[in-house]
Amino acid sequence: MSNDLEELTSLNRDYVASVQNCDVKRFDEILAQDFYCSNPDKSLVDRAGFLKQTAVPVTIRNLAAHDVKIRVLGDFAIIHASTSYTTADGKPANGRYTDCWAKQNGKWLAVSAHVSR
Repeated sequence: MSNDLEELTSLNRDYVASVQNCDVKRFDEILAQDFYCSNPDKSLVDRAGFLKQTAVPVTIRNLAAHDVKIRVLGDFAIIHASTSYTTADGKPANGRYTDCWAKQNGKWLAVSAHVSR
């Protein structure tokens, strides 16, 4: 389980950095084929929709995750965290996310995300 925690910690950092940097290539590597994301605007997007929205340049800066809690439940894991960031007009803001990961063929992949602001 220690290795799983280390790997999920690293994947979580990659996920947050990929949001900030519009890194579609990295998301393509770590998202399961059946991935879905609940966005802050209450829309639900599949993997293709998520990759498409990730390609659009973000207007936020300084995105960081805080109070990260990783729960490994066999071949399934849930990551809860809060976020802080700076809006396009320079104001501080925050949010929260919950990501679900499944170990498929020995590799952790994100299967679901829920983002709130």
